[in-house]
Amino acid sequence: MHWFSSDPHYGHHRIIDFCNRPCPDTAAMNAQLLAECRERVGPDDDLWILGDFSAGKATDAQRREVRSIFHALPGRRHLIKGNHDVPWVRDLPWDSMAETADIVVDGRRLYLCHYPMITWPGARRNGLQLFGHVHQNWQGSRNGINVGVDAWDFRPVTLPEIELRAATLPVNAHWHQVEPRSMR
Repeated sequence: MHWFSSDPHYGHHRIIDFCNRPCPDTAAMNAQLLAECRERVGPDDDLWILGDFSAGKATDAQRREVRSIFHALPGRRHLIKGNHDVPWVRDLPWDSMAETADIVVDGRRLYLCHYPMITWPGARRNGLQLFGHVHQNWQGSRNGINVGVDAWDFRPVTLPEIELRAATLPVNAHWHQVEPRSMR
């Protein structure tokens, strides 16, 4: 099974205020994020984190804590690099790491990027773009979905969950301008 998430910002104390996360402190936030992930993702699953695994700048103690969290995550861990994924985060033993990924899950083409995009490979053929970066500020559109923890109750999500949400969202207002011959 494939799971998707973005922007956990493990160890980043300021993200609690920035995103109004209902956590009293970083330790509670880290524990909640990890618990939600461990409850859902199995050891043989693929966990796609679409950027900002941590905050970037960190003390040695924070780096140790984030490394410990990384090793506690279940499944095969894939990182799509985000703007806060600095060298020490990228040096963790990810199963894969890339700027973007173009994958097929259950027959559906998915284009993974930390940032929301207006169009992407496969967009004209019912492909979905999954992204993060915007936290709780935008859910996305019918064909580009925010998989960030702040948009999904701090938990990773599956393609069926993503598709259910996508069906409730409008098509991006600029879609027909950038993909005028689209099938949508």
